[in-house]
Amino acid sequence: MSLSTIALVLSLTLLVESSTSQDPNTDAFFLSDFFSKMGHSSISTSTSVCEWTGVTCRANTESVTRLSLSGLGLTGPIPESTIGKLTKLELLDLSNNSITSLSLDIWELGSSLKFLNLSFNSITGSLSNNIGNFGALERLDLSHNRFTGEIPASLGSITSLTLLNLGHNRFNGSFPDAILGCKTLVSIDLSDNLLEGSVPNDFGNALKSLKVLNLGGNRINGRLSDISGLVSLTYLNLSSNSIQGPVPAVFHRHLETIDLSNNQFQGHFPFVNLTSLVYLDMSMNEITGQFSDGLDQFGSLKHLNLAFNEFSFQSFPSVGKLSGLEYLNLSNTSLTGQIPSDFSQLASLKTLDLSQNYILGQIPDFSVQDLQIIDVSINNLTGQIPEPLEKKIPDMQKFNFSYNNLTVCEPHWSLDNYSTAFIGSHDDCPIAVNPGHMKNMESKRKRLGLILSVSLSALCLFLGLACLFLGLRKRNKPMEVKQVSFNKEENSMSGPFSFQTDSTTWVADVKLATSVPVIIFDKPLVNFTFSDLLAATSNFDRGTLLAEGRFGPVYRGFLQGGIQVAVKVLVHGLTMTDQDAERELERLGRIRHPNLVPLTGYCLAGDQRIAIYEYMENGNLHNLLHDLPLGVQSTEDWSSDTWEEDENGDNMRNVQITPEGTATWRFRHTIALGTARALAFLHHGCIPQIVHRDVKASSIYLDDSMEPRLADFGLSMIAGTNPDEEICNGSPGYKPPEFSDTGNPTAGVTTKSDVYGFGVVLFELLTGKKPLGDDYPDSKENSLVGWARAMVKRGQGSSIIDPKIRDTGSEKEMEEALRIGYLCTADLPSKRPAMQQIVGLLKDIEPKTTKN
Repeated sequence: MSLSTIALVLSLTLLVESSTSQDPNTDAFFLSDFFSKMGHSSISTSTSVCEWTGVTCRANTESVTRLSLSGLGLTGPIPESTIGKLTKLELLDLSNNSITSLSLDIWELGSSLKFLNLSFNSITGSLSNNIGNFGALERLDLSHNRFTGEIPASLGSITSLTLLNLGHNRFNGSFPDAILGCKTLVSIDLSDNLLEGSVPNDFGNALKSLKVLNLGGNRINGRLSDISGLVSLTYLNLSSNSIQGPVPAVFHRHLETIDLSNNQFQGHFPFVNLTSLVYLDMSMNEITGQFSDGLDQFGSLKHLNLAFNEFSFQSFPSVGKLSGLEYLNLSNTSLTGQIPSDFSQLASLKTLDLSQNYILGQIPDFSVQDLQIIDVSINNLTGQIPEPLEKKIPDMQKFNFSYNNLTVCEPHWSLDNYSTAFIGSHDDCPIAVNPGHMKNMESKRKRLGLILSVSLSALCLFLGLACLFLGLRKRNKPMEVKQVSFNKEENSMSGPFSFQTDSTTWVADVKLATSVPVIIFDKPLVNFTFSDLLAATSNFDRGTLLAEGRFGPVYRGFLQGGIQVAVKVLVHGLTMTDQDAERELERLGRIRHPNLVPLTGYCLAGDQRIAIYEYMENGNLHNLLHDLPLGVQSTEDWSSDTWEEDENGDNMRNVQITPEGTATWRFRHTIALGTARALAFLHHGCIPQIVHRDVKASSIYLDDSMEPRLADFGLSMIAGTNPDEEICNGSPGYKPPEFSDTGNPTAGVTTKSDVYGFGVVLFELLTGKKPLGDDYPDSKENSLVGWARAMVKRGQGSSIIDPKIRDTGSEKEMEEALRIGYLCTADLPSKRPAMQQIVGLLKDIEPKTTKN
């Protein structure tokens, strides 16, 4: 028997003997029994109870007053008649264990208890109203557990309370007004719960001593009450709620941290002299005006995030006085002009995000010693990346320079990095980039003469054989082979041209096919005509039919030059004039975003409008999610595009998509974030803004890199100009409630309608369920939205996560994504966040990339 085994047996024996030898109804007896029942034998109980680990007694007695057992690995429920019998206890710290429930008699500890810390356990159930029994309690920390139900009103009777931390639980119901009775509170943390309603009106006047207020990550809504009375406040976090109205008038000189992100705050940026402010996050709100002239008032800032608001166009701000800044995010803040020279004074930057603006000129030299993340994508930057920054990039966690006019040298980067982080950049590599290039030049010259002589000999031999073959061919009768004609002359016959699919017949009423131009935006000098479309699609043969969607049939075609396109015929777009249709299609053709299916051209063939798109090889999200072959569409979903099979029953494209690649949380998050970015760009980056009107899984396509591309944006303006047409109503399962609440479906069409559709797609990504007609366990709901919202509201979101992805990532991130879907699918449009806010929420839960 080993020494460790002997020691363990001896320890258990001493514990049992001590437990049986202790006098009953003493603190030593109750504690010994507690350790025994909790299965923890490493505490020595053979001596006086006052000498046990974590135990402090009142002087000259064996009455336990302090019990600190944090992080001892205690597991299971607290047993009855143990800790609850320590009537003189003033401090109880059981944090960082695995306790699952409280004993009934713990509330008998009475008025002596001043400090209670049960944080970082797994305690479930509701918090008993008996918490009010602890009348002398000064500090209460129940954070990071699984408490549910409402916060008990009896908390308000604990008038001596200075610290209240109930964060990271699942408390629900209205904001607890009873807290206003705790006048001595210095710190309140109710973050990351499911609290609803608004902050009480008297909140600011009731808690004059409050220094820390954290209400982030709840469902608090409505206008924020006047909290300017919180004159002692140093920390304010209201992030990730749905609070509306002007920026709160709480900005004063004592504040060190302000986080108002992911809300619906409005008004202008506050120009207040906050000399103590270190952290400011006002991203993803609806703040207007400009901020560029007021940043020099925040000289102590280390963290600044103003991304995704509704600021008006403004010059890049002067940041020279923010020399201590470590985090700067001004993404999508309508910045124009060049980055100023005083940017070089930011010597401590670790994160820089200036993406989705209108910044011109070159990237200036600045200190990159601590830089780990940089994103300057989607701007108008030119020139080369500064050498110090270029050398730093391989060691960074994340970088993105795409969609600018930068000049880079491709061999510096891996193929993956270049294809994702430098999209749209110019390759300009000098010869010296390849060290072996010059060494090989001489040997290449020596071989050149030999190669030329061999090539000439081979050419002469080939010409001789060709002449022989032609001579023999003339002696034989040519073989008759019937082929599909792609001759323009055959397609130049007079119209009208009529074409039929399974569900519709459409007509191109043109006199001569070669007289109708086809506009291809990237090839303005090539004269394509309707005759080329006929040739590209085999006269719109059913064999080239890809889909029959809500706007009309879609065909696959190959234009001259090997251009593969998807040709969408808008059979419903007959109410807009040719001039208006041409103007709208030209506008849509200028819209470019990495997560949109680009419109590459169009044709106006008589009354028929034809949109030409870049062909997406990997099908759509609906087929991928619901285990359909990428070339076959479910017959039940009649409203979605229907990808057909060829005559042999084979899929049009046999794309190898393995479960390991797509059935993961990381992949589904990528799809959600890319789609959200596309919608945010349409809503907030286009003037005038574009409302999609029909966001659904089958409108999201996957390009050759499996990146999401949102299709059909803007087509409702062309194909849905008649409000009586069903095309304006959205698709079943994705329609927001406001579409059915009014007789005119277009009356409720806003950007928040798109948000609802996105929320449904997000639920699909997380649950793997279809929006309608699927099996929704443990529910009488007949729709995905009703079922998912009910489960999330009950705190059971984790149970509905798609089993395919459950073990492929962080369950906490997936649950948070479900909460985002819950917010997006609120019944009232005003309760739904904006798409720019959703982008931020999804970025906050982006799966971490393992650094090689």
